[in-house]
Amino acid sequence: MSKDKAQARRETLARMRAEQKAKERKTALMMWGGGGLVILLLVGLVGFYLVDQAGKTSLDAVTSAKYPGSLHVQTKVSYKENPPMGGEHHPAWQNCGIYDAPINNENAVHSMEHGAVWITYQPDLPKDQVDVLKELASKDYMLLSPYPGLPAKVVVSAWNKQLKLEGADDPRLPKFIAKFKQGPETPELGASCDSDVTTTTAEQPIPTASPSPSDPPHATPTAIPSPSATPTS
Repeated sequence: MSKDKAQARRETLARMRAEQKAKERKTALMMWGGGGLVILLLVGLVGFYLVDQAGKTSLDAVTSAKYPGSLHVQTKVSYKENPPMGGEHHPAWQNCGIYDAPINNENAVHSMEHGAVWITYQPDLPKDQVDVLKELASKDYMLLSPYPGLPAKVVVSAWNKQLKLEGADDPRLPKFIAKFKQGPETPELGASCDSDVTTTTAEQPIPTASPSPSDPPHATPTAIPSPSATPTS
């Protein structure tokens, strides 16, 4: 092989090696760049999910009031909120549990004074959603009942706290229960939620006015105090 041909071959091999190295560098840059984009995308998706979940479970929409406890009346009360979340109420509290018909506001409010959470729902709420609510309300210090004229599909209330929901599967519902059942604003914290009052509004309505001395006495529900709690007069 002549000297010129050998030189030409060396130059060709050098150029090929240089081109190969340049190609490898380009490939590596593309791989690292693509990987970086994937990582950024994943970080963005995780961040979006966390922000979205925080928004869905946030209790920022909870409305608050400042009702004092121990305001007992024997007659029907006109409440500011619908359903109520505090204020005047009947001396007898509603036995905590699940009701398939509306119950008296005045008895339910007294239960909330003892720390109960009252879940109310529109009467036409689908059965599968009502079943979800019944599962949540199967614990202690819980009330559940349908509520005609409710401003949302589901409304959950505790003493001085309330949250409107669009359905039984709203993740804020169990969070509300965990925070406000027997919550810090409960006027009679630890008082019993057991009671002889298990009637619905249709069975035993609260009278709109106190009976006059000449009228026969109205059979209002009464509660038997438990050893651990006595209703406040």
